[in-house]
Amino acid sequence: TVAIIGLSLSGNAVGDLMKSSVSGGSSYVALICGLFTLAVTMLCSTYGKKAGKLIPFIIGIFAGYVLASIFALIGKLTGNASLTVINYSALTSLDFTSFSGYISLPKFTFLLGGTEGLKAVTGKYLLTLLTAYVPVAFVVFAEHLADHKNLSAIVGVNLLEKPGLTRTLLGDGVGTMVSTVFGGCPNTTYGESIGCVAITRNASTISIWGCASICIIFSLISPLVALLETIPSCVMGGVCVALYGFIAVSGFKMFQQVDLNKNKNLFVASVIFITGVGGMVVSFGAVEIRTVACALILGILTNIMLSGEKDE
Repeated sequence: TVAIIGLSLSGNAVGDLMKSSVSGGSSYVALICGLFTLAVTMLCSTYGKKAGKLIPFIIGIFAGYVLASIFALIGKLTGNASLTVINYSALTSLDFTSFSGYISLPKFTFLLGGTEGLKAVTGKYLLTLLTAYVPVAFVVFAEHLADHKNLSAIVGVNLLEKPGLTRTLLGDGVGTMVSTVFGGCPNTTYGESIGCVAITRNASTISIWGCASICIIFSLISPLVALLETIPSCVMGGVCVALYGFIAVSGFKMFQQVDLNKNKNLFVASVIFITGVGGMVVSFGAVEIRTVACALILGILTNIMLSGEKDE
C-alpha cells in the first residue's frame, strides 16, 4: 500500500516536471530545468561532501531556480516569452510600505469560530464523514507503520517497540486534532521525510526540532514566503520525482522479508498493486473512496479471506 501511495503520486511529479509556472512557457524548457534540478540533487547526495549530503534537495532546488532565472533573462533579452517558466509576481507584488510586506501572519480558522458549520452537523453529515475518512485513516496507518519500520532500520532501534506503535500513532492523532482546531491540515508521517533521513543519515531529533522551528519562523517572513512561491513547478517536479520515488521504494523494501511463493502473499500484493496502479475509485453518492483506500481495503479483505492458508 505504501508503494501504491508513491506510485499514485508519480503522475503529479511528472506533470509538474513539464509544467511552466507562466502561461506560454515552453514545456521543454520546464523539462530541462526539472531534470537539471533532479540531477544536481542526485549528484550532491551521492558524491557531495558532508554539507552537500545533508542538504542535497535545497542545493538542487537552488540550482534549478538559478537555471530557470537564466532562461527567463535570456527570454526577456531576446523577446522569446517561451523561455520564461518562472513567475516572479509573488515577489514583485510585495508592499514594503505596509507591515504585511515584512511579516506574514497566519490566518487561523478556528473550529468554534462560527456557528454556520456547527448548525450543518447532522447524523447524515457525520455518517458521510465517517464513510469518507475512515478508509483514509487505514491508509495513514499503513504508511505510518511502513515509515516507522524503515526508520527503525535506519537508526538501528525498533521504534515499533520503543517508544511503541501505540504512542507514535497517538502522537499523530493528537497532532491532527490540535492542527484542525486551528484550521490546519492533518498530520502523518511522510515517506519523503523518511527518504531524506535515509539519504542524509541525519536522524537527530534535535535537528528535526530545529528544522521545524526554523520553518515556523521563516513562514512569518513575507519576502521568504514570496520567494518560495516563485519556485517554478518544474523545479519542484524534479525534486518530487525523487521524493515520491522514496515512498514507493520504502514500500518495496518491505517485500525483502515477504515470501511471495505463498499464494496468500502473492494474491494480496497482486490485488493491491493492480487496483492501485489501475486507479480504482468507488463512489457512493457524495462519498468517493479514492485509489489508495480502495487498494488497501481490497488488500485487507483478500488477506482475511486467505488467512487460513497452511504452510506446506
